[in-house]
Amino acid sequence: MTVKPDWLRVKAPGRERIGNVKDILRDLALNTVCEEASCPNIGECFNAGTATFLIMGPACTRACPYCDIDFEKKPKPLDPTEPARLAEAVRRMKLNHVVITSVNRDDLADGGASQFIACINAVRTVSPNTTIEVLIPDLCGNWNALELILQAAPEVLNHNTETVPRLYRRVRPQGNYDRTLELLHRSRQVLKSTYTKSGIMVGLGETDVEIRQVMQDLRTVDCDILTIGQYLQPSQKHLQVNEFINPEQFAAWKAFGEEIGFLQVVSSPLTRSSYHAEQVRELMERYPRSKVRS
Repeated sequence: MTVKPDWLRVKAPGRERIGNVKDILRDLALNTVCEEASCPNIGECFNAGTATFLIMGPACTRACPYCDIDFEKKPKPLDPTEPARLAEAVRRMKLNHVVITSVNRDDLADGGASQFIACINAVRTVSPNTTIEVLIPDLCGNWNALELILQAAPEVLNHNTETVPRLYRRVRPQGNYDRTLELLHRSRQVLKSTYTKSGIMVGLGETDVEIRQVMQDLRTVDCDILTIGQYLQPSQKHLQVNEFINPEQFAAWKAFGEEIGFLQVVSSPLTRSSYHAEQVRELMERYPRSKVRS
């Protein structure tokens, strides 16, 4: 068994702020990926009053062997009250930036695009100054559904690459590397004002050369923001960690990413897709783009 190094040990967080966030989530019957996916940063993020909302869940129609979210072949129908409840949480938590993600809903014709749109619109109604990031699944390549999400004009469109092409069959068997790149490419073409984002997890047997090639591929489709973090095995039934990558390597990837043109690279052992996502507001000020919506 690979021993977890000191740089991956997370300090136990204080309870007061975390409890307040959890109370809001429980009161409004909302799920967060922070909890469902056993994120190691839950203490830091909850303590800062931020959370990544998980809609259409908590069960997923895919069973990726790295992910701690429950699998369900036939999940429950969409809840029409969910967008309003999510927007109320944003209001109560006074969020400047909100991240909305979802489980995969391959059972739905639009992959859940309509629920993303409803959530974006609901947040805009109650908190118009909150910037919105959506972390979406691949929608099974339904590009009409993607365009509908983009018409709602989220400030950030995030879709994770997860790993290198060679490991897709083992790590992300129902995903497709080329489809992921196409989704990000289409997003930049359809909505010029959006900032596109993707994430990679490492420590599954990939090489430095492969990671740098993925980074180059993402820049080829004009991806703006990249996150790179260490894969951690959620339980004994999930994929094992092949290697714990040292912080110096993460720093080297960050430097390389900035060199090839990413607007922002967040790269560290504990980085996750939504880690410090609120920093995108600073990025938007440094690299402003014209708004489509009024």
